[in-house]
Amino acid sequence: MPEFTSRRGLLFGTAAVGAGALLTGCTSNESKDEPAANDQPAADDKPGKQVTIGFAGPQADHGWLNAINDNAKSRAKKYSDVTLEITEGSNDTAQQIGQIETLINKKVDVLVILPADGKALTQVGLKAMRAGIPVINLDRIFNTPQAYRCWIGGDNYGMGLNAGHYIGEKLKGKSDAKVIELAGLDNLELTKHRTQGFDDALKNYPNIKKVARQAAEFTVESGQSKMAQLLQAQSKFDALWNHDDDQGVGALRAIEQAGRDDFLMVGGAGALSAFQAIKKDDGVLKATVLYPPTMAASAIDLARALGQGKGVGGMAEFEIPASITLYSAVVDKDNVDQYMSTGFK
Repeated sequence: MPEFTSRRGLLFGTAAVGAGALLTGCTSNESKDEPAANDQPAADDKPGKQVTIGFAGPQADHGWLNAINDNAKSRAKKYSDVTLEITEGSNDTAQQIGQIETLINKKVDVLVILPADGKALTQVGLKAMRAGIPVINLDRIFNTPQAYRCWIGGDNYGMGLNAGHYIGEKLKGKSDAKVIELAGLDNLELTKHRTQGFDDALKNYPNIKKVARQAAEFTVESGQSKMAQLLQAQSKFDALWNHDDDQGVGALRAIEQAGRDDFLMVGGAGALSAFQAIKKDDGVLKATVLYPPTMAASAIDLARALGQGKGVGGMAEFEIPASITLYSAVVDKDNVDQYMSTGFK
């Protein structure tokens, strides 16, 4: 196993980087006679030192989580110098901790962990780091930076912010516009962040008022039942922000059953079904805001670079960043073809 030094004093800030953008080579205008700012090689696609990466995530009981696993597996297969040790995945805290401890005992070179519960799994992240195994903390963050070398994940606040701005611009010329919100599980911090971002964006549009909010459970069934309640309570509104494309499938069923088409809908996450509906453009769903599962592929890239002692292409630093927040792009009919291949089922 390579010697691991975290260099906690070197914090490189937050970058908006997607899978595939992390490890591309960089160009330079420097003269050949001048020393490079960073003589340490950046990771690229060329085979290098063999790296065994342990991957542990929660149970894939949701389209997005299944896409996380698929992205990690397919990215690892791209590299002949990467061996991926992947666990079965579990939403049971004790079971996931046991799976990670098994990977620690196998002495993998790097760990990629998407914890079912970041707070509950902080100690096992610390255990890995203290054992000299650097951890890439994926999405659901541990309680302390000491439990991971690098965090990479989505921007829940940014999702709500960008959804709000998209709706705001679409309704900019309409007086007394009304919007409603179909949120996710209210006991999750990510749901609160998505709502806060949405509310903050709407403050820029004094002509718009949020008149209703209903929390669902990130499932098709809950999306359908909660959307039906919203439609019954709100006879007229202009836009809907739905936090999750999986529950959005149910929401669209309720909308169709009610015969409503008098508003625009913005979804969240980036499901293939949402992209297809946006491209077809014959219903209320006009856009979705990304929470990219490609972050798992990027985590494999980062783990490989870390295991090989390399930096990230396009950056001058010797080491990978301490934190990477992905951008929550808005996908509508103008750019949906660009993102279609990333849609998850």
